[in-house]
Amino acid sequence: MITVTGIGPGEETLVLNRVLDEIKQAEIVIGSTRQLEIVPSTFTGLKKELPKKLSELEDFLQQEKAKRIVLLASGEPLLYGIGNWLSNKFDEEEIQIIPGISSMQYLFSRLKLSMNDTYLTSSHGKEPNFDLILSLPKVALVTDEKIGPFQIAEEIRRRGLNRTIFIGENLSYPEEKIRTFNESTVPNEKYEMNVVVLLDEG
Repeated sequence: MITVTGIGPGEETLVLNRVLDEIKQAEIVIGSTRQLEIVPSTFTGLKKELPKKLSELEDFLQQEKAKRIVLLASGEPLLYGIGNWLSNKFDEEEIQIIPGISSMQYLFSRLKLSMNDTYLTSSHGKEPNFDLILSLPKVALVTDEKIGPFQIAEEIRRRGLNRTIFIGENLSYPEEKIRTFNESTVPNEKYEMNVVVLLDEG
């Protein structure tokens, strides 16, 4: 059985107890170097770093799926996470998915802003539909280096629109940074692991 466990945005105290129980019972735990830090020192199974290619991960999981495997996922596995990929590669009875707190949820809680009626999307590795996004009153995006906060602000300015823009970086980590801008004040800089919330307050 392959279990995908959402481990939250990063801070260990935000990991669900159910996730820790699954890790304790696992024979193999797979994750990035940072993700594997949550595995207790008493764990006696195999800790495996996530392969760089998903094809390599698929081959490994196919070979070992008779064992109890836990695949660690940042945030929520089914919100632009690896849970979606896994569901398309394995039969339903071969996998289970345990939810986690997403970085989007975390940012909304820090902002004390309701998530009701929010459109959730991503610019990570893809071109978002800006015409759709900017027709909506409240949007949250996971971004990447190619289409990040500054590029999103440019799209807003290009359309002559106004938005309040919240940018959360390294959420829940000690180096967490949450800032508020408008479409004209977003700096053109490098942003670390970030979520953007666009709010039309007009």
